[in-house]
Amino acid sequence: MGYLFLHGLDSSSRGHKGRYFKEHFPFMLTPDFQGDLKERMAQLYRIVAGDDQLVLVGSSFGGLMATIFGLQNPERVRRLILLAPALNYHDVTGYGVLPLSTETHVYIGDRDVVTPIADVQPLVCAIFCNYSFHRLGDDHMLAKTFLSIKWEELIGGPSLDSGQ
Repeated sequence: MGYLFLHGLDSSSRGHKGRYFKEHFPFMLTPDFQGDLKERMAQLYRIVAGDDQLVLVGSSFGGLMATIFGLQNPERVRRLILLAPALNYHDVTGYGVLPLSTETHVYIGDRDVVTPIADVQPLVCAIFCNYSFHRLGDDHMLAKTFLSIKWEELIGGPSLDSGQ
């Protein structure tokens, strides 16, 4: 089982979210991705080679990556957690069978001008059939509300999942 945080286009694992996950969920991988979407997806495939039951947390462009990976590999992904996913930046309809039934949790700010709710919510409804949609009083970075998300419940972890 693998846990990964996929950062946004102009971010890295050293950003606020990446540092939070490293500190609070040390089992979670927080790799750095570079290049365009195709290059980043190739990097992701190398990182998760042989892993299944993946829990992918994707922020912005990382949310787009997590969605594409989930569409291409629904049998390998246990849960998607998407933070202001950049679904409005790339058409994902050719990547797999829609709608995707993977458990998915979407968090997006009501003042997000990069991935506006009006653009993203209809896409979420078209792409996923087993999802929860959380509208937060925040902007694209989710800086005000990020810590209020119930991360332990969403992510779980090796000790929580195995009962150890």
